[in-house]
Amino acid sequence: MQGLTINRRGSQIYLLVWLLLGIALGSVMVLAQVAPLANAMLFAVPMHLLYAYAAGYSAHYLCRAYPLGGRSAGAIVLVLLVAALVSGLLWLVAGQLWNSACLALGVHWAGLALGPHLSSLVVGLGVLLYGLAAALHYLVIEFVRAKQAEQRELESLLMAQEAELRMLRTQIDPHFLFNSLNSISALTSQDAKAARRMTLELASFFRQSLGMEAHKKVTLAEELKLIRHFLAIEQVRFGERLQIDEQVEATALDCLVPPMLIQPLVENAVKHGICNLPEGGVIRLTARRAGSVLQIRVDNPVDPDAAALRSEGHGIGLSNVRQRLAGAYKHEASIHWVQQALCFSVELMLPAQTEEGEL
Repeated sequence: MQGLTINRRGSQIYLLVWLLLGIALGSVMVLAQVAPLANAMLFAVPMHLLYAYAAGYSAHYLCRAYPLGGRSAGAIVLVLLVAALVSGLLWLVAGQLWNSACLALGVHWAGLALGPHLSSLVVGLGVLLYGLAAALHYLVIEFVRAKQAEQRELESLLMAQEAELRMLRTQIDPHFLFNSLNSISALTSQDAKAARRMTLELASFFRQSLGMEAHKKVTLAEELKLIRHFLAIEQVRFGERLQIDEQVEATALDCLVPPMLIQPLVENAVKHGICNLPEGGVIRLTARRAGSVLQIRVDNPVDPDAAALRSEGHGIGLSNVRQRLAGAYKHEASIHWVQQALCFSVELMLPAQTEEGEL
């Protein structure tokens, strides 16, 4: 009963069903010429409303005590049959008492002849309705259990995503931090303004990366802001060796992406591309929205030998991004990378969302 009437609307629906059952029994009694309409309804409707609570509460606690899978099927069926039979007999006793009270009124529209056939019908109907109530309670219990399991799964997924983001933040290349600090130290005596600029960019980078932890998704504009802080630091280190070509359409800026999804790709472009080329090169970042798809691409020049090593198992950042895409979008997103001549390209394809939960 409690499982079926967990809210006001559920209680109303539950009682309405039993009221209709009472009206149906009264109608059968009238059609069978057992009693006039008023007598039949006065007997059947109150009896069904009483049984709605009595059988409902009994079935609720019995189904809790004998859960499906917790006991053998034979034991559950036997207990339910005994409980249904006892409930049917008690319902008959209650019906006889109520009918006697109605007859005591001494008016023609109250009371009826409760013979053996009608008594058998009441007991049999009580057994059947008790079984239906128990079956309905089992359905509700299993439904609630499934919803709770789904909720636990969603909570676990959320915790995993948060842990993944924290892990990704701690995986920021330590060499990047050490090299930045060493560069700041060296620039302090040579170019104080550049050292100060690099310090501010480094602080802004880590401040924003920490702020992203509280969000499951951020706009592409926010992700690009983090990337620009990162590249500004690297440009102080590499100077003219590092050039940036950013081609981002305005329609793509409001699209949501998992935080720090693109930053590892740009970091790889610097680490595995520019860092290994004495002459440096251009990192090209493009993003555009094509209908319901957001396309993001990172291109960078590479040394052929270094790219070969990377393709043989050193692309930890690429694998990390692929796993995050699978966790956030399932099969709706993909990542592909390829080396063409002296250029390494990574392309992301993901749903163009502008609101959380939108697909």
